[in-house]
Amino acid sequence: MKQLVATICILLVIFVGLLIYKKQQINNRNVSAEEVDKIQEYISNIYMWKEVTDEALPTFENINQAPDKWVWEVVKNNLDKYQVTKEEITEKAKEMFGEGFNKDFPVEGTQAFILQENTNTYIASEINLDNKEDSFFINKIEKTKDGYTVEIVEYLEDYSNVESLTEEELQKNEEELNYSIYLENLNGDRISELKNNDGETKVIETVKANLDKYTKKVITLEKGTNDNLNVIRVGQ
Repeated sequence: MKQLVATICILLVIFVGLLIYKKQQINNRNVSAEEVDKIQEYISNIYMWKEVTDEALPTFENINQAPDKWVWEVVKNNLDKYQVTKEEITEKAKEMFGEGFNKDFPVEGTQAFILQENTNTYIASEINLDNKEDSFFINKIEKTKDGYTVEIVEYLEDYSNVESLTEEELQKNEEELNYSIYLENLNGDRISELKNNDGETKVIETVKANLDKYTKKVITLEKGTNDNLNVIRVGQ
């Protein structure tokens, strides 16, 4: 009898847990974990580097108003080949930004793609990055008729202390090292200090504790062909 009561209690706990999970899903506008992963991956693919594109993710009312420097760097970063044709660049741009994207890739090339006149192809340019990692986390997601509205929080992770490490220290695993990293807002204001092995969860928790000091942007995503995601608008 006691065993039966215990079994019923366990089933009740599971049932209540399922109800709570279902309620959480409804409060989150029924955005599944799979959808969150897909959104995270797409935004990561279009999130560039401040020192290269001026902004890791610029604001624009329409994708065709987005800065060229950022647009072609996104395309370059998502190509699998180092040497490509204009047609391959255009095809990748449509895949990343949707059929409504109508910027024409210039024949003379860009900062991201250098023209090779002898083969009429383009070579992806090299980039030099600093020790500040352009980062974001997803704060809110809402489903819309055609896709999603996503709020992200932007911040910089300053790893400049790596430069002070010796050659011997650099040979060690990251877990064995002990140095400070700094969390900054996009203005370069240092907000918090963490250790290199604190982990991503601790980083996000620390940013959230100072949310008013960081930039937030709202990204409008639409589902394109083959259920791909395409960025339509980025606002603040």
